[in-house]
Amino acid sequence: MLTLAFMRHAFVASTFIAIISGIVGVFVVARQLSFLTHTLSEIGFAGASFAVFAGWAPLNGMLLFTVLSSVLVGQMSIKESRREAVISAVSGLFIGLGILFLSLSSQSASSATSILFGSVVGISVGEVHQLILLSLAVFLVILIMYRQLKFSSFDAIGAQVSGTNQTVVSVVFLVLLALSVSVAAQIVGSLLIFILLTIPAASAKYFTHGVAKMVGLAIIFALLGTWTGLLLGYLTNWPVSFFIALIEVVIYVIALIYQNSVEAN
Repeated sequence: MLTLAFMRHAFVASTFIAIISGIVGVFVVARQLSFLTHTLSEIGFAGASFAVFAGWAPLNGMLLFTVLSSVLVGQMSIKESRREAVISAVSGLFIGLGILFLSLSSQSASSATSILFGSVVGISVGEVHQLILLSLAVFLVILIMYRQLKFSSFDAIGAQVSGTNQTVVSVVFLVLLALSVSVAAQIVGSLLIFILLTIPAASAKYFTHGVAKMVGLAIIFALLGTWTGLLLGYLTNWPVSFFIALIEVVIYVIALIYQNSVEAN
């Protein structure tokens, strides 16, 4: 399997995607931003569709749309009372834009399928290098801001006491989330992006409580899903994203069962 160049590219890309998704996902769950991840996935779909229409690489369109809109949408939906309305409005608008751009482009329907459901086995060497650079950039920023981000996400009072500028941390994290959405969409597609950015982290919190341990476990769960998904996709010729979704959900169910058994005892 690894003698094939496209499978080697797929495993390298999925490894970096899983690591970044596991790290960012812990803070997504802690900050209760799963709703924003879903919204950014719709925005990413519109961006990728625009890129197809303009003749760009889909990832470039995703980055443009998600980064520019992440802070705006995040600030619009801070208040819980209007969160659902903002999600519905923004998601509906960008899904419509995505469909419009695809209909205006000269590309076939396969472009829409790749954007919506991912096409990791079709990633080129150049796209792998781009994914690695983006992943390293996200990782480096999180490493630099880890202490402030941890306080802001898990201990808001402690963050205030330590003098952390929570507005700056929030804006930077929203941009990092936008980058992560664009990166992870390459393997699971824009429709299923919340799988890698929420479920591994949500599963990890049932097994451990330390932030560093949660990050490590979320990365392991994400890697398990992507690597096994690639293997099963290669063996069966079924969509890789299906297997990733199935594996991550199974892990989450096991986590819930474990948590219930602990509480029962």
